[in-house]
Amino acid sequence: MSSRILVIEDEDKLAKFVQMELSYEGYEVSVANDGLSGLMAARDQSPDLVLLDWMMPGLSGVEVCRRLRQTGAKMPIILLTAKDDIADRVAGLDAGADDYVVKPFSIEELLARVRAHLRRNEPQDAEMRQFETLTLNRKTREVFRGERGIELTAKEFDLLDYLMAHPKQVLTRDQILEKVWGYDFMGDSNIIEVYIRYLRLKLEAEDEKRLIQTVRGVGYVLRD
Repeated sequence: MSSRILVIEDEDKLAKFVQMELSYEGYEVSVANDGLSGLMAARDQSPDLVLLDWMMPGLSGVEVCRRLRQTGAKMPIILLTAKDDIADRVAGLDAGADDYVVKPFSIEELLARVRAHLRRNEPQDAEMRQFETLTLNRKTREVFRGERGIELTAKEFDLLDYLMAHPKQVLTRDQILEKVWGYDFMGDSNIIEVYIRYLRLKLEAEDEKRLIQTVRGVGYVLRD
């Protein structure tokens, strides 16, 4: 499942902008426009991460953060704040926030912080990945479609592993190049299409249904 993010922000234009950017990155995003409704949404939805404005009518972001931590909520919380004094930063972190981003911020920085905190929250190096009838063993580097073993090259395996680590999340070509081929890859970006075709041929060799779907103009997604 794609990660679920709750944005608690009373400035409507900013909330919609952040929601749009996060949705484009493949996250499931919900928005609350004040502290009390945000607190209730966080408790009801149990999101994977909360983006929380500091200054809001009713309950402040710091108070929302404190109450969530008092009830045992463990998800990462990133404060969005215009306050940049050391004392304010300390107050936010003492309330239980994991990080803070000072307004005005670049969306690239915010997305990087979100990715970093979600990565820390993931189970590390899970040996087995499963999606539908597809099973991948990261330790032995074996892949099965049901009972049928599938021989993959090293790069085919790495590509499938990355797709299976983010099921149902649309992954852009840039994300795939960065994670599978690395920052320093200087070759043709069409390499992704070539390897997707190789994977499909092997995964669908016995007329199994397609699991790797193309999202035109964006990238690829592993879904039924």
